[in-house]
Amino acid sequence: MTKWMFCCLIGLLPSAALAFQLDSALYRIYDTRAQREITLQQLTDALQNTDVVFFGEEHNDSVAHVLEYELLKAMDERYEGIALSMEMFVSDDQLVLDEYLSNIVTERNLSKDAVLWNNYTDYRPMVEYAKTHHLPVLAANAPSRYTNRVTREGLESLQALDKSARSLLAPLPIDTLTGAYFDKFAGLMGGHEGMGNLKIYQSQNLWDATMAYRISKLAKKKSVKKILHLNGRFHSDEQLGTIAQLHNYARRMTVSNISCFPHDSFPDPDWAAFSHLAHFVILTRPDIAKTF
Repeated sequence: MTKWMFCCLIGLLPSAALAFQLDSALYRIYDTRAQREITLQQLTDALQNTDVVFFGEEHNDSVAHVLEYELLKAMDERYEGIALSMEMFVSDDQLVLDEYLSNIVTERNLSKDAVLWNNYTDYRPMVEYAKTHHLPVLAANAPSRYTNRVTREGLESLQALDKSARSLLAPLPIDTLTGAYFDKFAGLMGGHEGMGNLKIYQSQNLWDATMAYRISKLAKKKSVKKILHLNGRFHSDEQLGTIAQLHNYARRMTVSNISCFPHDSFPDPDWAAFSHLAHFVILTRPDIAKTF
């Protein structure tokens, strides 16, 4: 199958792409605790005692998006009370998203009134599956206007927001995580000298905390037994970021994290080099066309 055919399939409805999605030549899954490669079904089975599954992705990795769809489907078939949580929707789009899932408004309304990512066609099959099977979908992310405000003026500037605006975010004060996560973020920014002031790091913590807080609220619903949360893998690798924030809001909640990304060592990686990242590491073929 060519890259062009792959990209075309991604844009189709899920049922049209199923045979291709299950092609294990595109990915490898490694259980870092069992220290062995496993199948997607074995991954699903291993999540039995997990409350929240963090699927950390590279946003332009279409193979990851196909795997997310397959995992959502497999979890829904295997377990009761599945919900989907997505970084790809911001919290003030929850109403229109719920209206779309309930057939109150059309997909055109959703695309006009919600902030959809440029590669939403990659995520659309999951939303459509949730709609068909009546699964909740959480718009987990903080609106960018507020993370931008924090980047400019710091977390304390959120005190100026009215009650309705603050309800879209994690409650203040927000834990600004120290230690490993701060060092990792500083490395991403080119070192501690590249951080300038800490406001940009505060905005990262607002982002993480809002996703974590909204996940914790979703988990309190009686109908929700297990949550699959999708985010960029920086937010959940090494159980830092959003996972660490979630423990602030729901200490007893059990978490499994997945780190999925293309890598040049595929299909014969040195798994020991990646085992620190997550409970499950998925490597995808690096030569598949990107979508973002």
